[in-house]
Amino acid sequence: MIPPSGPGRATSRPKIKFCGFTRDEDVRAAVELGADAIGLNLARGPRRISPERAASLVRLIPPFVTAVALMIDADEAAILEAMRITRCQAVQLHGSEAPELAERLRVRFPVIKAFAIADASSLAAVRGYPADAYLLDAGTPGTGGTGVAWDHRLADAVALDRPVMLAGGLRAATVAAAVAQVRPWAVDVSSGIESAPGIKERAKMAAFVAALRT
Repeated sequence: MIPPSGPGRATSRPKIKFCGFTRDEDVRAAVELGADAIGLNLARGPRRISPERAASLVRLIPPFVTAVALMIDADEAAILEAMRITRCQAVQLHGSEAPELAERLRVRFPVIKAFAIADASSLAAVRGYPADAYLLDAGTPGTGGTGVAWDHRLADAVALDRPVMLAGGLRAATVAAAVAQVRPWAVDVSSGIESAPGIKERAKMAAFVAALRT
């Protein structure tokens, strides 16, 4: 699921990133069901795991499925050490990280930058940030997995210069309509496939994948 270069409005089925894993069996199920990427939260919140635990989960992920480390406002040294320990292939910056940090990290691995979308101005401000993909979420910087959606109609007015990942309030019953509105390169879901924070449900993951494929 390494982001391609160029603008990110997609015309084909978007890639699928399932995020916030804590258990071996859930990672195995996600891979079996066809997830393109597995997100591991190394930052904070109920889905947070240690780099060492993340490393053990990454060992369950086969080649061509991307392991993504989620970090929030960590410094460069901490990010590089986490990537060394976990062997994740990409990093997702979910805080208020400076563009200069993202530029330096991109020399080593792909960078996904998350943005909290509240209105048209916050969406327009995304353009130009030096990332390999933009993850558009709801809430405030540093949050995620809240199950809250942003107003997808805002996407009609802004053309972005990187591949777009759609997040926020997605579940099997809503993802098809959201994709039709935003036309993202990828979708990202955490709480919409859970029974509790960090506890994934195979049936919900399967339904989410089926909703995109049909």
